[in-house]
Amino acid sequence: MSDTSTTVLFEHPLNEKMRTWLRIDFLLQQLQQHRHLQDITGALAFFRTTADLLDVLERGEVRTELLKELERQQRKLLQWTEVPGVDQEMIRQLRSQLKNQAATLMAAPRIGQQLREDRLIALVRQRLGIPGGCCSFDLPTLHIWLHQPQEIRDELVDSWLISLEPLSATLTLILNLIRNSGVFKPMISLNGFYQDNAEDADLLRMNIALNLQVYPQVSGHKTRFAIRFLPLDSEQGTVPERLQFELACC
Repeated sequence: MSDTSTTVLFEHPLNEKMRTWLRIDFLLQQLQQHRHLQDITGALAFFRTTADLLDVLERGEVRTELLKELERQQRKLLQWTEVPGVDQEMIRQLRSQLKNQAATLMAAPRIGQQLREDRLIALVRQRLGIPGGCCSFDLPTLHIWLHQPQEIRDELVDSWLISLEPLSATLTLILNLIRNSGVFKPMISLNGFYQDNAEDADLLRMNIALNLQVYPQVSGHKTRFAIRFLPLDSEQGTVPERLQFELACC
């Protein structure tokens, strides 16, 4: 396989809970990147991402699903304690980390509640669906807030992000465990197509050489999946008859 600097990593969820978690993780990363609101462009990127996150959180029982997953990961680690040669101290530390994170998540207020109740976020959220609806004459509150000293804005944003920390820390722990549960293996697709059994996997991860200029289109569920590779240039691009890539079922 090509050097990792010339490959692109694609991830595809195989169930709805993983789909939701990857979207939440994607949004949380954007909030961190845009946390220092210095102008209207950065502020709108932050508030739009916040609105998207709240929309995702309102669609299901995210906390319940995360707690179930923490328990499932603890049971999986318990099975590893019976395998000879396994680092028992590492297993013990991971199980303790999972248990502590579950307690933190259970004790935390409703996920996203502080953001839902914040007046500034609510005002901006109402206007985001209107094209150009966040102009200074539409949102004078946001306009004057962006003229406050940077430390005042940072303090408020930090309080919002801290309220999301139980969610962020739990999700990071779970996704790391799931991603590390699968090992990348070299595979070959024939005529742009590959299929296999998923073996109750939650996530597919694919490393594809950038110079091939192709991307994967995945269909599947917890028992079986299929990958079709398509050219980035839909008119002139081609897909190699034998395409080498790396695949991990996690």
